[in-house]
Parts: sequence; structure tokens; C-alpha cells
Amino acid sequence: MADSARHISSAARFGLTDPRAEQDLRAAGLWGDAGPRRETILSALSRSPDPDLALRGLDRIREADEDGWLVLRAELESDRRLRARLIAVLGSSTAFADFLTAHPDQWRRLDGGGTAVEDYTAALYAAVDATGDIPTAAVRGHDAVRALKSAYRGLLMEVAADDLGHLVDSTLPRPDYDHVARQLSELAEAALRAALAVAWAETGGQSTARLAVIAMGKCGGGELNYVSDVDVVFVGEDDTAVATRAASAMMRVATEACFEVDAGLRPEGRNGALVRTLDGHSAYYKRWAKTWEFQALLKARPVAGDAELGQAYLDVVTPMVWTAADRENFVPEVQAMRRRVEDHVPAELVDRELKLGRGGLRDVEFAVQLLQLVHGRTDELLRLGSTVDALAALGAGGYVGRTDAAELADSYRFLRTLEHRLQLQRLRRTHLFPADSETDDLRWLARASGIGPERGRNAAQVLLADFRRHTNRIRRLHEKLFYRPLLDAVARVPTEQLRLTTNQAHARLAALGYSSPQGALQHIKALTEGVSRRAAIQGAILPVLLDLLGSTPDPDGGLLAYRKVSEALSSTPWYLRVLRDEGAVAERLATLLGTSKLVPDLVVRAPEVLRLLAEPKELALRAPAEVAEALRAAVKRHGYLGNAVAAARSLRRHELLRIACADLLGFTDVLSVCSALSSVWCAVLQASLAAVDRAEAASAGGHLATIAVIGMGRLGGSELGYGSDADVMFVCEPAPGVDDSDALKYAGRVAQTVRKLLGSPTQDPPLQVDVDLRPEGRQGAIVRTMESYRAYYAQWGEIWEAQALLRAHPVAGDEALGARFIEMINPIRYPAGGLDAAQVREIRRIKARVDTERLPRGADPATHTKLGRGGLADVEWTVQLLQLRHAHTEPALRTTSTMDGLTAATDAGLLTPEDATALREAWLLATRVRNAATLVRGKQTDQLPTHGRELAAVAAAMGTPLTEDPGTFTDTYRRTTRHARAVVEHVFYD
Repeated sequence: MADSARHISSAARFGLTDPRAEQDLRAAGLWGDAGPRRETILSALSRSPDPDLALRGLDRIREADEDGWLVLRAELESDRRLRARLIAVLGSSTAFADFLTAHPDQWRRLDGGGTAVEDYTAALYAAVDATGDIPTAAVRGHDAVRALKSAYRGLLMEVAADDLGHLVDSTLPRPDYDHVARQLSELAEAALRAALAVAWAETGGQSTARLAVIAMGKCGGGELNYVSDVDVVFVGEDDTAVATRAASAMMRVATEACFEVDAGLRPEGRNGALVRTLDGHSAYYKRWAKTWEFQALLKARPVAGDAELGQAYLDVVTPMVWTAADRENFVPEVQAMRRRVEDHVPAELVDRELKLGRGGLRDVEFAVQLLQLVHGRTDELLRLGSTVDALAALGAGGYVGRTDAAELADSYRFLRTLEHRLQLQRLRRTHLFPADSETDDLRWLARASGIGPERGRNAAQVLLADFRRHTNRIRRLHEKLFYRPLLDAVARVPTEQLRLTTNQAHARLAALGYSSPQGALQHIKALTEGVSRRAAIQGAILPVLLDLLGSTPDPDGGLLAYRKVSEALSSTPWYLRVLRDEGAVAERLATLLGTSKLVPDLVVRAPEVLRLLAEPKELALRAPAEVAEALRAAVKRHGYLGNAVAAARSLRRHELLRIACADLLGFTDVLSVCSALSSVWCAVLQASLAAVDRAEAASAGGHLATIAVIGMGRLGGSELGYGSDADVMFVCEPAPGVDDSDALKYAGRVAQTVRKLLGSPTQDPPLQVDVDLRPEGRQGAIVRTMESYRAYYAQWGEIWEAQALLRAHPVAGDEALGARFIEMINPIRYPAGGLDAAQVREIRRIKARVDTERLPRGADPATHTKLGRGGLADVEWTVQLLQLRHAHTEPALRTTSTMDGLTAATDAGLLTPEDATALREAWLLATRVRNAATLVRGKQTDQLPTHGRELAAVAAAMGTPLTEDPGTFTDTYRRTTRHARAVVEHVFYD
């Protein structure tokens, strides 16, 4: 007993754990009393996927032919190629052990170069003695089935040996999945030809009927499994009754001898005629075929029978395949079909099903086939049957990202390899990955898949982790590609419109709304000419983009802007990839480019914002504190003052584009837009002031003064528009031991430097820091101390200056100093006792003068958003007059916000709810129109356009459909502001 245990323990170092191992080794002459013999064979056994299984296979061969075993054993010792191939096959498949037991001499198939792929047909024809121009077998019936089965199984074993030999001997070639799948497909085709030769022998009639066998599915695509149904369609001519008998006999012979032959993909499925004429096929596919049937035809390929008839069949159906995507709801139908397939998988198996489950092979195949059918209408390079070949073509053509294509192909090959190994075990059709608890099966599958024995028991865990990684990757990429919104949009563009002649293109572009089709064609040519990947991706995107731009107010301007953006971002690697892979980005970008002249210029200089177009929340929601912190951090990283301010301007550009996109796309409201723009301006001022102050302090030997920036006007009220200046006042306080004169000079240099750096011309919208609201206006000092401000307002301050202070709010610099300044001016802007009659008359006089003198020449007072009747100034002056008169008794009126002021005035009974509503609606509408007009024109404007594309664009930006007359929008604006003006007349002018 001890000796036996010792021998078994010793045998375990060769991977043999079966208690019968010693007995089998002794019987085979591989083990003696002193231990192992012929260790080359034992070492090979240790590297096989299952050493015990391989040993049992050798022992069964020995039992079947003792004399032959002695020859085989000697060959195994001397021939490393034979040794590796045979032991790898036996350690992977009990079915091949059965075959070799029944046919002990067949091991010789593995000792040489094997049968070449091109000789498969000849080998199987020889098995049934088939000859003649239309090959006809001399052997028929059960004899033919037996002969064909033996020959087919032997050739299949050769393929398996080629596939597996490297597992045992790493010096042998390691064929990739593509090579093995092609071998298996070629072998299946040869088997179909041989079975047809037997069928002709059994039925006769080969001289009176023509029959072509069309391979479908994996066989048609050249990517067959070891064990799989072979899908076929039959085409017959002349005597179709004879052809039908031959087709039926062929299916029977091939099914009994080799694999199941399935003709269920024929027209009308199992209820349809087994054989149809060419005209019958043509009529069916033209009139009755469903979407999935064209998807199936994607892999159709003649493999047996009448080659001329088979080619004629392809000539008939192929054009239909590549126009199938023109069918209504084509993409949704294919997507729904994939969901139905997955729904039929039991819930407990959906994560283990290699073929149909989530992240399985069908996910890859459906995604690839859908992309082929949509884009292959115009790109013949995509018309391939093989999934991996088609995926490579999609990647090369730019329809799929190169990384995505490579990863998807890698994961597909991994799952197909697992499928092959699982089917080899017993040569049964299976697609089920072992459960986590089936550790022995997992360990065997890991070793059979190339995860070496050195991993030991960890091999199962490595395989499990790889399996989950690949299925998760497939599912992620499947959902990205298969449900890509752009794909459905491309499919909706009819095929004939993807291949237009010049005249047709003119008509098509004109119909889409392009006023200059010739110019549009030039842009299209510039974007798509050449053979670069960039041009290919543009070719895939443009058909959809042209339609999308055609639905904007200015298709011509939008296409020109798209060309400029594309050329400017030609070296940005992710730009076209985002447009292709994120359909929402392309759609939203088209809306922006066809509406606004400001957005394209900003996109060129801040392209990273394009990524945000895919996520409305990221585009619209960003906390002001987060923006300010990012801006300050960016500025601090730069020691050189010019670079620091440039960084601030760069982040301002990014934020300005983000806000503009969210605004035009309707993801945010007008008050949020104004607040966001104001917070960005405040952050720029804060960061720039800090940078300039540091630089000035370094030059002056220290900080000579504390500085605060007080926002005025719209900046103070957080109501800035896209082109608004920043109205500010600078206040300073001398540092301890510094006299006022030195402090003012220091602060003055800081203020002037900030204004100069921010106001220097660039391609961005201007950043003008306006200090005209300071005491004494343009004649006064730019910076004053707190006491200087106090003294000025006490002695010289006028009522309009008190009105201007209503919006004063600290926006940058020293917070404590800013707070003290506000405390100092509160009695001035909220005067005790309100206003006397003379002060009220003075405010009304100034307002009347503004109305008559400051309105630009030629401006329409009915549609001027700022100074027009019922416009922004009307509403704001009305609220400010109420504040000056009543804020001393109504604390809620002490606000810098116009909208909050209206609410407070209503609550205090100073305005009726109806009057407040009229003023609020007018102010909000005028603000929105002012912002929209600036975005549309690309520069600050206060005038609502009166006609043409600009008016249509402003109306569209406000949510008016292009199908409506923009004049209706103008009427709405006039009516709203007219109501507001009526309120102003009786509230402001009393």
C-alpha cells in the first residue's frame, strides 16, 4: 500500500491524480517498479489540458490494438510533433478518444503535415468514391454515411490537433481563431459537397436538374465551430422536383455523417419549399422578406452544387441586402430582435451563455451586422461575411473607433475559443460556460484555452476573471455601438441620397434648406476628399449632419462653421470619434452651429466643451464656487503675470461656451445663465486681481494696500449678459504704516494693470472692466480710499449716484473691506425718509433724457431690448425708484437683483401682482432676446433683428419652431413689452 501511495504521489508531479493512473501507466509500459519510464511522454501528459483524460485515452488505444500500441509508443517517444498533437487532442476530447479506439490506426493522421485545406474536398470525395463533372458517389446508403463519417471525423481531428498541439509543445505553431474557423468552414463545405455527391447517386437526375447549395450563418461567413448546425438555402432550376429530392437526401447524409444541416433560413422558413427557383427567391425577397432575413443573407455564399447558379443567386439577393437599411424602422427592428433573443435565455444562465447571453457572441455579431448593413450601402469594403473581418473593416473605415474595434475583436476571439474548447470535449453543441462552483471544469477549460499548468488551481480563477472582463467589455461596446443614435439617423438617410450625382445633390441640398447648394458641395468635398481615416469618418457623419443642419435657421452658415471647426480640430484625436460615437453630440452641435456665430469661434478655442454635449447635466450644472476655485488654481500655477491672466481668460472662454451651449439647447433658464455669467466674471476678476497684486507687491517690496472690487450695474446684480462689460469700482485701504498717497498709487497700478490685461484684444469676446460709475466719472480717480468715498458721497453725491449704488456688491478682493464699503453706502442708497419730490422729478428727468438721447440712431424703440419701450431699462429704473423711495422702511427691497426687487415690491403692496407680472415677463423676455441675439450675431447687440435668418435664429433660440413665422415671435415681444411700458407709465412716471 505504501509503495502504491508513493508511486501515485510521484505520478502527481506529472499532473496525474486519478487513483488508476499507476495501473494505466504500468499497462502502457510507461511506469516500472523503479518509477517513471519514457519521461518524454509523461512530461507531455503533464502539459495536456487533462493529463488523466489523456492517459485514459492512450490506454484505450492500447487496449484496442496491443501490437499497434507498441509502434505508437515508440513513435511518441521519438516524434515530438506527434506526441504533442495526439496528447493534446486526447486531453481535450473524449470524442476523439472514442474515434481512435474505434479506428486505432487513425493516429497516423497526426504524425505528418496533415491534410491541406484545399484537399479536404478531394479526401471526402475519395471516401465515397465520387467522380464526374457533377461529382456522383459510387458508394451510397449506410455505407456512404459510414465512410463519410469516418473520413470527416479524421479530418476534424487533424484540425483539432493543429489547434491544440501548442498547448503541449510550445514550439509548435499556435494558430489563431480566424485560421481554425476557416479550416472548420472549409471542412464543412467539403462535407456538403461529398454529401451532395452521395445524394445524386441515390436520387439520380443530375443531368435533368440544377441545384446550388448556399451556406448561411457561420459557415457562410467562414467562421464555423467544431460542432454547429450548418445553415443552408437551396436554389434549383429545371426539374425542381428532382432537385428537391437531391437536396433532401444531401441533408440526410450530411446530418447522419457529419453535422446537422438546417434549411430553416429559407424563404417562409420550415413552412416554405425546400428548393426554390432563382425567380422564386427573387420574388419572395422583393415582396415578403422580413428585416432579419436580409440580415441573414449578409453571410450567404455558394459552397456546393452548380457554381454558376449559386453566383446568379448572389447577384439577385446581394443588391437587396445592401438596401435593407432603407426599410422603415430598420434599426429599431434589428435592436428589438436582439432583445428578443436575449429574453429567451433563462435568467440563471444569461451570464454564462457564450452565444446568446449578455456580453456574448450574439452581442458582437448583431452590432457588427447592423453597422455593416447601414454603412455598407455605400462602402463595399464592409461587405464581408466574417465577423472579425467586418469588424476590422469597420475600424479601418472609421465607422468604429480603432480601439473599440480591436478590443471587440479580441473579446470575440476569446469567447469563440472557449466555445471551441467546450465543444471539443464530447463533440456536442454547447455554449455554456462552467458555473463558478464547477472548479474542475473551469481548471480544465483554462488549461485547454492556454492558461498553463504552472498556474495550478489559480488557472480557474484567472479564466473566470478573463471571462468576466471580456463579457463586460463586449456588453459595454455592444450598447455603445448597437444603440448608437447616429446609426439610426444614418439609416434614415435613403441610400440613393448617399450616392448623389452633382445635379441630384444640388436638388437635395436645396430641399434641405441650403440657399447655396454649390457652396455646400464645396464644403462637403473639402471634408471628405482623400482616403484618410478622417475623411472616412466625415463621410459617415455628414449625411446625418446635413439633415440636422437643414433643420436649423442657417444651414449654410452651420455647414461652413462645421468645416471651420473640423479643420481647426483636425489634430484633436477625439473630436470626430465623439461625433461618431455620441449621436447626441452631433445633433446638438448641428443645432449650435446652425444657430450661433459665437459658438463656433469658441469651440475652436475650447473644444473640450464638446464632450459635455453628451451629458446635459454636466453641461448645465456647475457650481459657481467650483468654477471660481478652478480658475484661481489655474492662475496660481503661473508665475509670469501675462500667462496667469491668459489662464484666467482661457477658463472664462471654456465657461462662456459651456453656458452658451446649455442656453441654446434649452438646458438652463435665463436667470441661471445671467448668474453663471456673472459668477464667471467675478472669478476672473478675483483671480486676475490676486495675480496682479502678487506681482505688484513683489515689485514694491510688499502689499502697500488692501483692495476690494465692488461690482456695479448688471455685475453687481448677477444679471450679466454674454457681451456685458464689468462695471466696477475699486476701493483700497492703506497697509499699516503706509500713507494714503502711496497706497493709492499702489492700488491704482494694480487696478490699471488688471483693466489692461483683461481688456487686451483677443479672439475671445471682450472683457472690458468699466469704471465710469466711480465718483466724478471719467474725470475721477480710478481708486479711492474708504474715507475718500465717504467724503465724496456726503458732500458731492447726486441722486443718480445713489441710484447706481443700489446694485453695488463686493465681487473680488478683500472681503472685509468690501463688506465695510457696503455698510458705508447703505444709508446713501437707502436714504432715511426716502426721496423728496424734487429727487423723484430728477430721476424721472434723467430717465427721459436717457430714453431720447442714448437710444442708438436708427434703432427701433419698440424692439430695442435695453433702452426700448418696456425694455430692460424701463423695468430696472422702475424697481430702483421704488427701492430709493421705500427701502428704508421695507428691508426686503434692499437687494441688487431686479427680480427679487419686484417680488419685494409686490409683497410690500407697492405693485399689484398683475403689474409685477407684466414687468417680470418683459424683463425676462428682453434679457433672453438680448442674450440670444448676441449668440446669433456673435457680438453684443441690444436690438431684436427685424427679419431674415437672424430673426429666425433668435426665435429658434427662444424655442419657436422653424415652421412658425418668426414674425409671430416679434409680435409676442412687442405685446409683452407694450404691457410693461403701460405699467412703467403709471408706476414710474405716476
